[in-house]
Order: sequence, then structure tokens, then C-alpha cells
Amino acid sequence: MPTVFTRIIDGEIPGTFVWRDDECVAFLSINPVNPGHTLVVPRAQVDEWTDLPPALAAHLMTVAHTIGQAVRGAFTPIRVGLLIAGLEVPHTHLHVMPIHSGESDLHLDRAGNATPEELAEAAEKIRAALRDAGASGVSE
Repeated sequence: MPTVFTRIIDGEIPGTFVWRDDECVAFLSINPVNPGHTLVVPRAQVDEWTDLPPALAAHLMTVAHTIGQAVRGAFTPIRVGLLIAGLEVPHTHLHVMPIHSGESDLHLDRAGNATPEELAEAAEKIRAALRDAGASGVSE
């Protein structure tokens, strides 16, 4: 059965994408801890990140790094956090999250709902930072 992330990747459910390549996508969380909270998700539906082929795991980390740099440039946080939990959706995903006020910004239970307008605004900031950096997978 397809996960919600597979359905977003396949276009069955809307997503606010900032990155697309042959191996993975990145889109904004609809329940962000802070604006710019982005999920990096492999196209392959693999439940646990430790079950990913090593090359795909490395690619996800590379994309998360690129997204993290863009998030840092777009939102000027004190840090950019990275979290892999996988407890709610059985499809590997990396949370790239701007941290403004310390460790509490890594707690997913602090997440709220974002409006489509808020997601679009945050996505455009990230896309602009990716374009400025010359990134190749920017989703338009």
C-alpha cells in the first residue's frame, strides 16, 4: 500500500516541492516546527533508513546537506537540524529543520499546521537560495 509520501511523490496528494531528482524529492512539511522545515524523501518506498542501499542513503544525506545550506541562507537560523525518526510515516524521510531557539526546535511535538500560503512563501525562499547556490535539482 502506498504511503502518504509515495502519494505526494506521485502527485495524488499536493506537495510543496523544493527539490526533485531521479532518486529523491524534498518538500515542505505541512506540520512544520518552524517555517522552512523540509522533508527529504527517497522515491523508493523503504520503511527504515537502515534498510536503504548505502548509495541511496549517501545521496539523501547529500541532498539534505544542500537543502540545509539553503534553509540556513533563507531563514538565518542559529543552526539547521537534521532528524531521522520514521515513527509516523513508514517511508524513510529526513527532517531538515531551522533551529531558532535551541533544542526545543527539534521536537516534532511542537509542530503546527501551515497554510498553503505559508508553505509557498517558505518554498520560494528555499528555491531562491538553491538557485543562488547553483543547485541542479531545484523544483519549480
